[in-house]
Amino acid sequence: MEPSARTGDGAAHGKPGLRHRVRTTVPRLSQFALEHLLLLPLGGLIALLWVNTAPESYYSFTFAIAFAVNDVAMALFFALMMKEIVEATAPAGVLHPWRRALLPVVAAMAAATVTSLIYSRLSNMLDEPMLSDGWPVSLGTDLAISYFIARIIFRQHPVIPFVLLVGIASNALGFLALAVFNPVRGTQLAAGMLIVAAGIGVAAGLRRRRVRSFWPYLIVAGSLSWFGLFWSGWHPALALVPVMPFLPHAARDPGFFVDALPDAKDTLSQFEIWWRYPAQVALFLFGLVNAGVPMGALEPGVWALPTAVIVGKPLGVLVGAGLALLIGLQLPHRIGWRELIVGGLIAAMGFSVGLFFCSALFPPGQLRSEISMAVLLSLAAAPLAFVVARLFSVGRFSAQ
Repeated sequence: MEPSARTGDGAAHGKPGLRHRVRTTVPRLSQFALEHLLLLPLGGLIALLWVNTAPESYYSFTFAIAFAVNDVAMALFFALMMKEIVEATAPAGVLHPWRRALLPVVAAMAAATVTSLIYSRLSNMLDEPMLSDGWPVSLGTDLAISYFIARIIFRQHPVIPFVLLVGIASNALGFLALAVFNPVRGTQLAAGMLIVAAGIGVAAGLRRRRVRSFWPYLIVAGSLSWFGLFWSGWHPALALVPVMPFLPHAARDPGFFVDALPDAKDTLSQFEIWWRYPAQVALFLFGLVNAGVPMGALEPGVWALPTAVIVGKPLGVLVGAGLALLIGLQLPHRIGWRELIVGGLIAAMGFSVGLFFCSALFPPGQLRSEISMAVLLSLAAAPLAFVVARLFSVGRFSAQ
């Protein structure tokens, strides 16, 4: 066939050609959105537009689904994040041996100390001493958004599980602070933790009996852990975090953030295959439910929190990593001071956890509104992380 004939045929059948392009382009775009967790910012963008144009309908809708999304559905996402950490601590993983896995915990403790001190000092300097009682809010790290930004900047890099471990440890410190300074929740802490311990015991028993299906771990052990966290005042969406390490998994790390193969037989991989796409839907709804913050007037004291976390988290992570190295712990391979600074900025975003801490510390009113706005402003750490990553030539901006 002559080239002109082929061209004419394409012109004559323009509509089928368009349909073909749509059929091939839409799946590629959908796969890109799933791989880069773009459903999360899409939900957040819709929420910001909705709450500032039709607030009554937004609050009515999100109030109805908030519990199911934040406290139940998000447990799937956090479970998948913990799955990556479990595999990263396996032999040949980026956080193996324990000296590498413990270093992010030490870094989180230093970051929490530095950040809370800066926040308290800034609150007093800005003549807002009442806000200084909210220092536990500065410890919160939103694991979903942090993972999203880290994946975009670093793609597949050991700094991602490092950031996730820093975030998990920081959130744990924040929940401990709530238990100490919030007597109502403190009285329920012991009973709730006993129930969580029972859930962990069930998971350990299932592992010892070599149960291969993930359903008993999810339904029995996960439910006990969820109820215990809910009862004690901790975030129940973290219920599967202590359960995931007990799911049978491959003896060696298959590769960081390498999707499980469809024919993978180990329990941990089967869990990922089953829940990876429902977790994406949970992320979209999470952004829709939590990002709807009205753009009101900014008070001077609002700037204390974003300044403290954006300065304190990277500085604290650097200081903590340095101290950890002095006592014999080890950094994961391919992580240096540049990656630590960018990772600290990524961990500075509190969002959902920060808002949760805020609601636990302050009753509805002006103080809570100011702290909530401050938590939203902490998301400015995301573009700063991109800028610093580019300046430092790390992640996707690396010359290699």
